Amino acid sequence: MKLAFIVDPIDEFKIYKDTSFAMMREAAARGCELYTLLQQDIFWRRQRVAGNAARLHLTSDPVAWYRSDAASETDLAAFDAVIMRKDPPFDMEYVYSTYLLEIAETQGARVFNRPRNSRSQRKNGDCALRAVHRADGGNQAGTSAA
Repeated sequence: MKLAFIVDPIDEFKIYKDTSFAMMREAAARGCELYTLLQQDIFWRRQRVAGNAARLHLTSDPVAWYRSDAASETDLAAFDAVIMRKDPPFDMEYVYSTYLLEIAETQGARVFNRPRNSRSQRKNGDCALRAVHRADGGNQAGTSAA
């Protein structure tokens, strides 16, 4: 399963408290392939919403906790889930990103933290946590795909 996370720069993650990292770690433990994009990596080209996505590999080293492959252009619909984890500032770049994600949904992308909701709520933790469970089929004991 291929998961794309739209996040802040991963070099800035504080992994001891970052919920995006916790979600990535859990998804990797379930065998998912992880990809990261920044907001500015998402674009419209040839009538498709795509992004420059870099494959992310988590390590067990608490300092050098990841390594990343070179980014490559990928249609967002090619991922099993696109998870918007970018913390706002609620600026025009953020708004444009959510509009692109809405278009990507019409092209078959499974976007978690629905773009319209992200614009209206500005907070994205709860919905995205459910994305990992949904992508996994909600088959973990004690969890639901709610």
